[in-house]
Amino acid sequence: MKRKINVVTLGCAKNRVDSEHLMAQLRHDRFEVVYDSDSTDAKIVVVNTCGFIGDAKQESIDTILSFVAAKNRGEIERLFVMGCLSERYKEELRPEIPEVDDYFGVRDMADVVAAVGGQWREHLAGERMLTTPRHYAYLKISEGCDRRCGYCAIPLIRGRHVSVPMDALVAEAEKLAAGGTRELIVIAQDTTYYGLDLYGERKLGELLRRLCRIDGIEWVRLHYAYPASFPQDAIDDEPKICKYLDIPFQHISDSQLRSMRRGIDRAQTYALIDRLRSEIPGIALRTTLLTGYPDESEADFAELMEFVGRVRFERLGVFAYSEEEGTYSAQHLSDNVPEKTKRLRVERLMELQNGISRELNMQRLGTTERVIVDGREDGLLVARSQFDSPEVDTEILIRTPQELAPGTMCTVRITQADDYDLYATICDEI
Repeated sequence: MKRKINVVTLGCAKNRVDSEHLMAQLRHDRFEVVYDSDSTDAKIVVVNTCGFIGDAKQESIDTILSFVAAKNRGEIERLFVMGCLSERYKEELRPEIPEVDDYFGVRDMADVVAAVGGQWREHLAGERMLTTPRHYAYLKISEGCDRRCGYCAIPLIRGRHVSVPMDALVAEAEKLAAGGTRELIVIAQDTTYYGLDLYGERKLGELLRRLCRIDGIEWVRLHYAYPASFPQDAIDDEPKICKYLDIPFQHISDSQLRSMRRGIDRAQTYALIDRLRSEIPGIALRTTLLTGYPDESEADFAELMEFVGRVRFERLGVFAYSEEEGTYSAQHLSDNVPEKTKRLRVERLMELQNGISRELNMQRLGTTERVIVDGREDGLLVARSQFDSPEVDTEILIRTPQELAPGTMCTVRITQADDYDLYATICDEI
């Protein structure tokens, strides 16, 4: 009789992909696999942790402790921890939380399988057990990062940049497409660096074009593009590539960009944005900003506010600086912006962006857009356009009694808008 194992994933989509590969191995062994379950009928639990910033670390610790409590009550039998938090702090965690049976890093997946009583099968290395709806999937094209941004612990956790061979990625994407995936979301710590280590040159553009040739794939979406030395060949008029780009700029002040060691300055940032919008008309840009970094002055922050108001990003997220052990900023700079000031700056940026988002949504009233259906909620179909990534961006809510299966693509007319969501009616099904 198969034993049930629960894999709980915290953090980003890259962690999600790691868990999906792990679960595929376990599923082909002697386990019944569930994920992110609160049920206690799975007697073995694996927690895949995040350790990127302070809040993520705390969520990981809290999750581990909740399962420790369940173990102490006899509700689960074995508890294992893997992922980013464990990679950085397993030696500190072992004596602090000894109830965990073992801790594993980000590259120890085969060891996790062995620890729970399974056997790693190399021929299954590209297999996935999707935790997303099957019509979209994340495709992780590399591991690690060669950048040395002042605030970022990812290179300390994930190591140097290592690309996945292109043929392996295409084969993985073909399997996903055969299983019903219509949208591929290309991710990595830095997607623009793809191929440099394997082929001696950046190959992101070629990879995207090969993914577009896969039967069944309708949309290819690019996330986590690094702005410095952005590869020209990634700009393509291929119709399957979504007019969407997740490109974290972090700041615009030259002094802050230098201190952050971003490899790009204010003028180059504006020039890149102008080039992207000129060569890909209608592109939706998502960015991430970091405020409260050491020595961020009122003038620096004013520049950041001006940047947001001038560029009018379609999608934007803001984080307050969190000092991370071992990073350049933690070793060489003082975390000298008060926490209250950080919070207020985040709030001011998001207030500005809320107004921009509403204005941009209002401009879409009356337009027709091709969308993909994600599901139904509260009597409305939930869908997205090519300008919106799942879980983080605008949803298009469709008033219709029709039951369209997730993954269905159709044309809708936008009839109503608010700050972050749109409402629509169906024109026709594709």
